[in-house]
Amino acid sequence: MAKITCNFFSVALKRTVTVNVLLPIDKAFSYAVKKGKPKPYKTLYLLHGLLGDCNDWIDNTNLRKLAEDHDLAVVMPSGENSFYVDSPVLKSSRFGTFIGKELVNVTRMMFPLSTKREDTFIGGLSMGGYGAIVNGMLNHRTFGAIAAFSSALHLFEIEGDDEEAHQIFGDMEKARKSILNPRKTFLSMEKELHGDISKYPKIYLSCGRQDGLYPYTESYRDFLYEHGVDLFYHEEDGKHDWDFWNSEIKRVIEDFLPLGPSKEGISSGNVVL
Repeated sequence: MAKITCNFFSVALKRTVTVNVLLPIDKAFSYAVKKGKPKPYKTLYLLHGLLGDCNDWIDNTNLRKLAEDHDLAVVMPSGENSFYVDSPVLKSSRFGTFIGKELVNVTRMMFPLSTKREDTFIGGLSMGGYGAIVNGMLNHRTFGAIAAFSSALHLFEIEGDDEEAHQIFGDMEKARKSILNPRKTFLSMEKELHGDISKYPKIYLSCGRQDGLYPYTESYRDFLYEHGVDLFYHEEDGKHDWDFWNSEIKRVIEDFLPLGPSKEGISSGNVVL
């Protein structure tokens, strides 16, 4: 398993960015020797939480082994504290464009990654869970699956302005009425796809019961159910910490993402432990 750190100039962000990539290169080399050509990898774009960076998932979970065992490429950008959106306040902070379009295009040019929608996934925790939902739905033609853990959905559910959120989203009343609100994001996708559920990305949503964000995950879960989404939902005892997220990334890679012909995937609906 190769860990590759890339630095490249982002047109969307107008600055140099850092991205970590996990690539099961040993298996790719073996395949190329036997078959005469490399195979494109299924790819997970994985987002960190607030105050984190592109090293978080590697440093705090078993992601490296999971990716190697399942022939999965994983791309991890540094998202700063951007919430992974095109900020209406900070004009140079076009992280939504960067994550949903530029990063995918650049990494596909750099590495042998599959260009198929059904092989391309996005996920994240907390701030990154929010970013995965919003960017996955806005770019539903690119991402075939979304995995969101302990997502920061509360910003659009509570009254008033969170100071950190205000710096990114500006007027929160306006933001709640825009596609920055995950409910509005979904409704925009629903309208664009004329309510054809078969064209939606697969969605995995989870949160620990002792996490302060748990009620907002429940609320968003119910919203998606009301709109007929065939949601993969999981909850169990857990806090807003790496113990929970390490367990969740394992569950998603092993049981949710379509990573091989022998993978049936977990049943849709509630999974409660």
